Amino acid sequence: MAHRENLIAHLRDHIVIGDGAMATQLYQLGVPVGASYHELNVTQPDVVAAVHRSYYEAGARLIETNTFGAHRLGLERYGLEDQLGAINSQAVRIARSAVGADAYVAATIGSIAGHRLPEATDIDLARAYREQAQALLAEEPDAILLETFLDVTELQLAIRTVRELCALPIIAQLSLIEHDVTRDGLTVTEGFARLLDAGADVVGLNCRYGPADIARSLSHVQVLPGTLLSAYPNAGLLSLTDGHYTYPSKPAYFGEMAESFRQIGVRLLGGCCGTTPDHVRAMATALADVPPLSPKLPARGLSSITVQAVAQPPQSLDASSQGHSGRTKIHEKVREAYTVIVELDPPKELSAETFLTGAKALQDAGADAVTLADNSLAVTRMSNMALGALMKREGVEPLLHLSCRDRNLIGQQSHLMGLHALGIDQILVITGDPSRFGDFPGASSVFDVSSMELIAMIKQLNQGTAFTGRKLAEPSHFVVGAAFNPHVRHLDKAIARLERKVAAGADFIMTQPIYDPKLFEILREATVHIPAPIFVGVMPLTSGRNAEFLHNEVPGIALTEEVRARIGLYQGARARAEGLAIARELLDAAMASFRGLYLITPLLRYEMTVELTTYIRERQVTGKSAPQQI
Repeated sequence: MAHRENLIAHLRDHIVIGDGAMATQLYQLGVPVGASYHELNVTQPDVVAAVHRSYYEAGARLIETNTFGAHRLGLERYGLEDQLGAINSQAVRIARSAVGADAYVAATIGSIAGHRLPEATDIDLARAYREQAQALLAEEPDAILLETFLDVTELQLAIRTVRELCALPIIAQLSLIEHDVTRDGLTVTEGFARLLDAGADVVGLNCRYGPADIARSLSHVQVLPGTLLSAYPNAGLLSLTDGHYTYPSKPAYFGEMAESFRQIGVRLLGGCCGTTPDHVRAMATALADVPPLSPKLPARGLSSITVQAVAQPPQSLDASSQGHSGRTKIHEKVREAYTVIVELDPPKELSAETFLTGAKALQDAGADAVTLADNSLAVTRMSNMALGALMKREGVEPLLHLSCRDRNLIGQQSHLMGLHALGIDQILVITGDPSRFGDFPGASSVFDVSSMELIAMIKQLNQGTAFTGRKLAEPSHFVVGAAFNPHVRHLDKAIARLERKVAAGADFIMTQPIYDPKLFEILREATVHIPAPIFVGVMPLTSGRNAEFLHNEVPGIALTEEVRARIGLYQGARARAEGLAIARELLDAAMASFRGLYLITPLLRYEMTVELTTYIRERQVTGKSAPQQI
C-alpha cells in the first residue's frame, strides 16, 4: 500500500472511509485545551494510538497522523521546534502500528498562513512545509493529506513543495469562507482546477461547515471525468455553552448524509471537528458494500440545500420602562398585549437597501422591534449599530444584539456609550459564536466577560457608574435581554441558569425557535415564577433541506419528526407555503401561553415574517384574549 498507484487505483473503484477529529477525542480523554496535542506523539504515544485504533475499529480505512500543526512555525509556540523531526516521524509510526494492514496512513499537514501566521512569506511557508514533509516521508506513509487551507494560493504552494519531494498521492482539502468561496475569492470549481494543476490527486473540502453545507458546495462543482473528491465535514456548527465547546450533529445524521455524498461522487469521506468514532461508524455502515458514483457535470442532488444561519436569541439587562426617548419598552408592552420582535440579519455586502426595505415592511406590518444580530456565527456583516441608526432615521425601532466575542471591556463600554448617544437602548446580550469558524478564523475571540457578567455591568451603567467604577454625569437607560435554549436534556438546569441571568438584571428573555407546540405549555409552567417576560421563538422553514440542516447542524434547535416529515413533502414555493402554515400553527400554540413573540426571518425572506406578523395582529383584532401568564 505504500505506492501511489495502489491508493489512487483503490479510490477509483471504492469509497474509502476516513477517520474523524483527533483533538476532539484527545479532549475527551482528558488532554486540556491549549496543550500541544502534537507533543503527545513523543510523550504519550499510547494515547494517540488509542485514538487511531478507535477510528480503525469504527470502519475508517484512511488514518491521518497527529501532525496537523506540527510544522516549525506551529511548534515554536510551545518551544518544541527542536523536536519537529521526532514528533512527525513518530506520528507516522504510531498510526501504522495502531491499525491493520488494510488501512492507509495519510501524513497530515495543515495550513500555516490561514490560521495563526498571516505575516509568513512564501519562502517561510515553503521552508516550513518542506521540513515537515521530509520528516513525515522518512517513515513512508501511503499519502500526504493537506487540509484546512483557506487560500488556494497557499495550498498550491504546499502541493508543489511536497510534490518536489515525492510521488505519493496528495489529498488537498480547502476550507471555505462562505459556502462556495475561498478566502482568496475563488469558487470551489476554480480552486479545484488549480489544485489539480499543481499536482493534487484528490481534491475536497473539510472543516468549518457541517455535512449539508459541504455537500451543497460539492454538488455545485464542475470537474473533469475521473476527478477524485473528498469531504471531511464538521459535526455541525460549533457552539460555546457554559464554557464548553460542543457540536450538534449526531452520528445517525452523518449516516444519513453519507449516501448524499456518494451521489455527489465523493470517494474519500471522513469527519473533521467534533466528529467521533461513532460518526465514522455510521458512515462506514451506510456505505458498506455499495459502489461509488462519479461526479455529475454539473452535479445535481443537493444543489438547492438552503442554509439558515440562526442568530442566538436575545439576552438582556436592566430596564426602566421609559428610556430617554420616552417610548414604552418591549418588556413593558408585553405585560399588557401581544408584542412582536422580528429578527432580520444585517447584510454581508455594502448596501443596506434591501435590509432597510425589509425592516420598514416589518414595522408597517406591526412589529414592535426589529432585532439585528452582531456578526452571528462569527461571519462578518454590516455593523448593527450603523444599521440601528439608519433604522431610527426611518422610524423603525431597533433591538441590537451585543456579543461578548469581538470587543474587550474598553470596546464594550465605548460601544454602549455610542448606542446611548444614538437613542438605541434595547439590546440583547449574547456570548457570541467563536471566531474560529467564522470568515476570519485567525481572529481573536475576546470573551473578557460572560453574557451574564456583561448584563450586570450594563445594569451598572444604568445606575450611572462606568465599568471601571467611575461615576458618570448621567445614567444610561438600557433594556437588556438574555437568551434561552429550551431544547436541552435537563430543562431544570437550564431554568436555573435562566434564573441567574434574571438575577443579574435581564429584563426580558428570548428563546431559540421552537417547533413542538407542546413545548410552549411546558415552558410556561417551568418559568411561571420568573418575573422577566419571555419572547418565544418561531422561525418559518423554507424547505425540507433547510429543516434537516437546522435540526442536525445548528446548535440549540430541534425539530419534531412530524414537522420534518411535513416540510419534506414539498419543494420550492409549495414548501415555503407549508413552512408558513407550520409557523402559524406554532404561533397559535405560543399565543395560548405567551404574549411575547419572537419571529426569526430566514435568509432575508422578510415577506415570510411580514405575513406572520400580520397574522398575529389579525388574531389580536379578532378578540382572542392574551394569556394571563407571560
